[in-house]
Amino acid sequence: MPSRRPFFAALGLGLSLVLGTGAAHAQDTKIKFQLDWRFEGPAALFLAGKAKGYFAQEKLDVTIDAGNGSGNAVNRVASGTYDMGFADLSALMEFHGNNPTAPNKPVAVMMVYNNTPAAVFSLKKSNIKSPADLVGKRLGAPVFDAGRKAFPIFAKANGIDLAKVNWVSMDPPLRETMLARGDVDAITGFYFTSLLNLNARGVKDEDIAILPYPQYGVKLYGNAIIVSDAFLKKNPEAVKAFLRAFTKGAKDVLADPDGAIRFVKERDAIIDETLEKRRLRLAIAGSIATADARAEGFGDVRLPRMALMASQVADSFGTKERINPDRIWDGNYLPSKEARNILGK
Repeated sequence: MPSRRPFFAALGLGLSLVLGTGAAHAQDTKIKFQLDWRFEGPAALFLAGKAKGYFAQEKLDVTIDAGNGSGNAVNRVASGTYDMGFADLSALMEFHGNNPTAPNKPVAVMMVYNNTPAAVFSLKKSNIKSPADLVGKRLGAPVFDAGRKAFPIFAKANGIDLAKVNWVSMDPPLRETMLARGDVDAITGFYFTSLLNLNARGVKDEDIAILPYPQYGVKLYGNAIIVSDAFLKKNPEAVKAFLRAFTKGAKDVLADPDGAIRFVKERDAIIDETLEKRRLRLAIAGSIATADARAEGFGDVRLPRMALMASQVADSFGTKERINPDRIWDGNYLPSKEARNILGK
């Protein structure tokens, strides 16, 4: 009768390999990541690292979820619902200023939008050619819109009397519609969102006037990668690994923006690929691969600029307490400067 020992030996080896593989996966650090908005073009910056296995190579099990605003992303990371997220730095500063005793205040660890995408939009027929032309006009935006909340900074930089600007509030889906039909003279919004929304409502580029905040004296930082303070203290090496993998994915996206939209399509099959390609390119040109980003280095910040922004946000947003920039930003987890040299020419 043939011996069964070789069979059981092989079975044991197979089981050990399977269990060993399971153990290896069990050691991967789980990270729940919250985007600031829906799965649109700029989300490719994060989805590429997931799709190409860069996070997995760093022993990370990353889940990326769509969001519904930077304020909510900050709150969800602060509550521990998510470990990390992507949010406007102004929203993070506002949280710190209004929640000084919160036990788990998120920290920004990597800058992605070196320049805020906030801008003022109008139709050229309104003849708004400069910030001074906004005096006496009706401006529209949701009350929580980042551009609206930062408008006092824009106004101060351009000598506008806030008392002479009239605000109209609306829900986000109505903002561009109200501008297109003349219910307001101008709106605030992210340029790669509002511009394309106006196009979708039949307004052509040549009929739109745009006043980007960075071009009119407002040097606010935009969106950054944030992390829960508790998660950061418990998993510092995982945060470093996440930023390394993200940087590799972002490099690929910047090298081939159009091709990267397929990663977004995989998460939301009904997106308009042509539209999202343009949105991503607008985000890269206006907020990511900017002159300021090249001077400071992708992912990094200048502390004096950060400190000025903290002071401006505290004044403009009317926070309960002054904002300490040292508690907002921690650049000790960034990949090397060489690894972050991804902006190209």
